[in-house]
Amino acid sequence: MKRRQFLQSAGLAAAATAVAHPAIAQSSPELKWRLTSSFPKSLDTLYGAAEVFAKAVAEATDNRFQIQVFAAGEIVPPLSAADAVQNGTVEMCHTSSYYYFGKDPTFAFGTAVPFGLNTRMQNAWMYHGGGNELMNDLYKKFNFIGFPAGNTGAQMGGWFRKEIKDVADLKGLRMRIGGFAGTVLAKLDVLPLQIPGGEIYSALEKGTIDAAEWVGPYDDERLGLQKIAPYYYYPGWWEGGPMLHNFINLPKWNALPSAYKSIIKSASSVANEWMTAKYDAVNPVALKAMLRDGIVQFRQFPAPIMEASLKAALAVYAEVGSRNADFKKVWESLLAFRNDSYLWWRVAEYSYDDFLIRNRMRT
Repeated sequence: MKRRQFLQSAGLAAAATAVAHPAIAQSSPELKWRLTSSFPKSLDTLYGAAEVFAKAVAEATDNRFQIQVFAAGEIVPPLSAADAVQNGTVEMCHTSSYYYFGKDPTFAFGTAVPFGLNTRMQNAWMYHGGGNELMNDLYKKFNFIGFPAGNTGAQMGGWFRKEIKDVADLKGLRMRIGGFAGTVLAKLDVLPLQIPGGEIYSALEKGTIDAAEWVGPYDDERLGLQKIAPYYYYPGWWEGGPMLHNFINLPKWNALPSAYKSIIKSASSVANEWMTAKYDAVNPVALKAMLRDGIVQFRQFPAPIMEASLKAALAVYAEVGSRNADFKKVWESLLAFRNDSYLWWRVAEYSYDDFLIRNRMRT
């Protein structure tokens, strides 16, 4: 009797195991994806965020879901990363949405637009202000879905061979600038060129361009831009809080188990936080080194240039919005969010920072 009961129990246990194993395998399949970055390995923070993301996914899935990261140019050129995701060449990429504003100018809002949001506002708008939903309504038209996966913080205004004292000095200037900002600068008679980060130094050295903006002191120093153009301007009014994204091929995303989808979202947020924190830590060190060496000539954009740039930006938004309903909808959402946010920032964040900036050297 006992032997019969034992065999019955063993049979039930075996049956339960047979059912459980396929269920586990189905919910946590072994997957290997490829991610192409728009950045070279030498830019360790921009490229590094993709590695942080991939590592977080692997650790959360006990290495069952592995994502191999490829640097710009290893699979496709840096500015073709989204195209590779769209057509299914790779499962995903890590890039800047505004690189693809040629597909639709609305892409610019996923990264940054002139006189748009600062870093924390960009995060708030994306996560809680409807930004992510608005942008994914656009991205799905191009066969991918996007998640925030990095932010550099407010950027510098770039490196110039000659001093820029007024708006007239911008006329005919050949400038490397990313995204939608070139459309605005073109109204000030600047000749904008979108050149990948890894090619900026040679273009500036050869005289192909007269000026170039990239990110900030840390990355700009790594590219060696301070060796060629002495005038370093601020602020980068076109990139107050530029965000990066993970773009994922839509059929591949839809085929993922829900647990893996959740892990990708969480890992993307980890990369988003990591990048901002990293830049906030390393930019002051690089800036101090530049100030100490005395080679770099720091300049603030004169007020007339800022005013002319704002006027040009507003004109462009009106023009593009009049013929592109998606652009108009997203711009109005972002603008309302920015203006309301500054009600709070002026009371709390700005007044706090302003006081401490003026008193930072007191002991």
